[in-house]
Amino acid sequence: MKSGMMQPFTGRVPTYDELNWPALVALRELGGSGSISEHLAKLIELYEVPDHVAAIPHGDSGRTELEYRLAWARTALRRCEYVENSARGVWSLTEAGEEATLEDLAKRIGDLRAQDHKRHIAKKVDADPTSDDEPEDWKDRLLAVLKVMQPSAFERLSQRLLRESGFVKVEVTGRSGDGGIDGTGILQLSLMSFHVLFQCKRYQGSVGAGAVRDFRGAMMGRTDKGLIITTGTFSPDARREATRDGAPPIDLIDGVALCEKLKELQLGVSTRLVEEVEVHPAWFEQI
Repeated sequence: MKSGMMQPFTGRVPTYDELNWPALVALRELGGSGSISEHLAKLIELYEVPDHVAAIPHGDSGRTELEYRLAWARTALRRCEYVENSARGVWSLTEAGEEATLEDLAKRIGDLRAQDHKRHIAKKVDADPTSDDEPEDWKDRLLAVLKVMQPSAFERLSQRLLRESGFVKVEVTGRSGDGGIDGTGILQLSLMSFHVLFQCKRYQGSVGAGAVRDFRGAMMGRTDKGLIITTGTFSPDARREATRDGAPPIDLIDGVALCEKLKELQLGVSTRLVEEVEVHPAWFEQI
């Protein structure tokens, strides 16, 4: 356990407040920045969160309870001006976030809550998310749409996603009894190309290591690259299995990453910019 870190969460999902400092530590351990999935994986690793706790679902949203609460921890850190996020979903530490102590964080959050109370804002850092505070709630709505798609339609969506991402000759096999392989494609990178087998499944919960092993078994002798796309999540063991030394690597795209990719490619998702007008009383006082 690193210096300044709290004890492992071994039996329950931590509360919103309990996650604020670990969320900051996890970003530091990632080198100061990371994607949402990297942030979650690092927190699970550092705080030894067992699989059965990490897999607890957050209702029918398609996210786990830990993912949901960690999203709010990032929001709290952003309000503290300790982190910032890019349009591509990468979260990074600010200079203040790199230097902040546990005591600094507690004081900053306390100050923000006092300010909220004075302005009579009916929400706190750990309140239910709104579209203004937490940009990730649109993913819950998108995942709800994806999970009711017909299997064949979800396969066609995955095919379109891969094509838009630079794959060519993307084919959906649609054959049963093929070890979970749903399609094939070729990823072209400049002068190199890679033959990739992929699996795309609508999933409510967490995909375990067994599913990854089964998919790798179906890959053997056919390709050296695999890809699993799901609307659910991957357990820590599944992520470790996907990158196990000595075995063909398998890339994993969970529900959150899938939503980010659809947004990036503008496939069924659009971003609307809202004009915000701010009045500066001090300017008028100077006239």
